[in-house]
Amino acid sequence: MPRPRTFDEERAVEAAMRAFWTTGYEGTSTHDLSTATGLGRSSIYNTFVSKHDLFEKALRHYAEVRTAALLELLAGPGSVREKVRTILWWTVDADHGDPLGCMTVNAIIELAPHDAVVAEMVRKDEAVRLAALRDAFEAARCAGEIDGDPEMLARFVLATVGGLQVQARGGSSREVLAGIAEVALRAL
Repeated sequence: MPRPRTFDEERAVEAAMRAFWTTGYEGTSTHDLSTATGLGRSSIYNTFVSKHDLFEKALRHYAEVRTAALLELLAGPGSVREKVRTILWWTVDADHGDPLGCMTVNAIIELAPHDAVVAEMVRKDEAVRLAALRDAFEAARCAGEIDGDPEMLARFVLATVGGLQVQARGGSSREVLAGIAEVALRAL
């Protein structure tokens, strides 16, 4: 009879997510995952099958949490410009406890070109975020708040956020990030 698990799997996935977010898939060793999660190598492989399986779970967790926050914001009160400002400032004033950049953007660059599973995961997540932004821009257009193409505006916001995340990961200052975000807001 197998021994019962004596750890919180969700907490382990969260810790692994932060490790992968910080150093990427290739840059995160099994030792790094053991250190981050507090689990031994055998516990990691008994629970998650492989490093890739754990990465998939960590990326899914990251996307679910981040996309849920976006959907909640877009469904709430306020103008679309106020909502986009909030989205941009999530990067400009990122939580100091979080690694720099975006785990999804990192996965797109590092793995998606040659990993069909990761490519599909990020494509599905992007489709959800794109649809929510497009709907918010469409509602704003119908209300006379904006007059641009909702699809292109949604894609512009996603591209800007991705670019801001890369800039943040590359070490750009808060002032530079805020300047980019302000230019993007004026483009709406």
